[in-house]
Amino acid sequence: MNVKRLGYILVALLLLAAPAWGQASFDTAAKFAILMDAETGTVIFQKDADLPMEPASMAKLMTIAVVFNEVRSGRVKLTDEFFVSEHAWRTGGATSGGSTMFAELNSKIAVNDLVRSVIIQSGNDAAIILAEGIAGSESSFANMMNELADTIGLTSSHFTNPTGLPDPDMHVTARDLANLARYLINDFPEYYHYFSEPEMEWNKIKQPNRNSLIEMGIGVDGLKTGHTEAAGYGSVISTKEGGRRIIGVVHGLNSMAQRAEEGRKLITWGARAFERFDAFAEGAVVAYASVYGGVTDSVGLIGKGAIALYIPRGSRKCLKAEVTYNAPILPPVAAGTQIAELSVFCDDQLVQTAPLFAANDVGEGDIVRKASDALRQLALGWL
Repeated sequence: MNVKRLGYILVALLLLAAPAWGQASFDTAAKFAILMDAETGTVIFQKDADLPMEPASMAKLMTIAVVFNEVRSGRVKLTDEFFVSEHAWRTGGATSGGSTMFAELNSKIAVNDLVRSVIIQSGNDAAIILAEGIAGSESSFANMMNELADTIGLTSSHFTNPTGLPDPDMHVTARDLANLARYLINDFPEYYHYFSEPEMEWNKIKQPNRNSLIEMGIGVDGLKTGHTEAAGYGSVISTKEGGRRIIGVVHGLNSMAQRAEEGRKLITWGARAFERFDAFAEGAVVAYASVYGGVTDSVGLIGKGAIALYIPRGSRKCLKAEVTYNAPILPPVAAGTQIAELSVFCDDQLVQTAPLFAANDVGEGDIVRKASDALRQLALGWL
């Protein structure tokens, strides 16, 4: 099928490859970076976002995603208790020299506490305990991580353990980490509070959240930091400041201080450099899409509620927009079905997308309508 566009027309491949608007107005010392709108997935800024990199402890976001999926399915409860094996104790415990919750050998710990440790303390022992408790071993759990990664579209990542400890076969991209964070935020809002908890105490040892931006008072409420000697320092961060949720990733930095500063710069710029523009009220028709062989020859397209655009400050005159959909659309069309996408550009660079839905039902037309539409379709070259 062909893609039909309403409004300003650009080649589809060019749209997909277009750099984010912010490339010209922002830069970072991070080797890898991305800034993304959490609702639509629109990229605001990117820097080598598709190059492979070592995830370090940011891999634990996938560990948590698997755990949340298991809890949602009912296969695991937050009150379940998992055994602390010698492997988990030695590999991720106090003697390992890495981040740990100081779990006691041969004890049992509730899933809720293990999840809090992975997120807040970045406990390697907690991550291994969860993996063994759910899948029996780290390797089996890694298979679950990769299966979920494939399901949610993380096409450039491969996981080999639940901790993020160095492994030459484990890699991610900044884009995949941002999309993973987006998945956690959008699919598990009831658990997002874990990421903003300031500290956790276990075994009479109190440890702060390793994401120092949470305590900085700039609206950051997640998600995860990471560090290895080879990869450097990185973090996945998010905020609702500025009227919408955005997700940032920075990695490959030289110190904790530089990680905090580059993360702060990226997320603050994203929150403040854009202004909200209320474009379409709830139920307002954005455009019409042609329907082949329907009772009517078109269907109105509306947003999911009101459509608010976030555009570069001082750049309203640069705006262009287009609506795209796969043509021809065949009846019956049910009201509320997603049909099209609204794309907004500034200086021919994509700054936001929004899904569009059928405003009303469109049933099948009679034979006369179908015949006339067939002639029109042939004339337009759609068939």
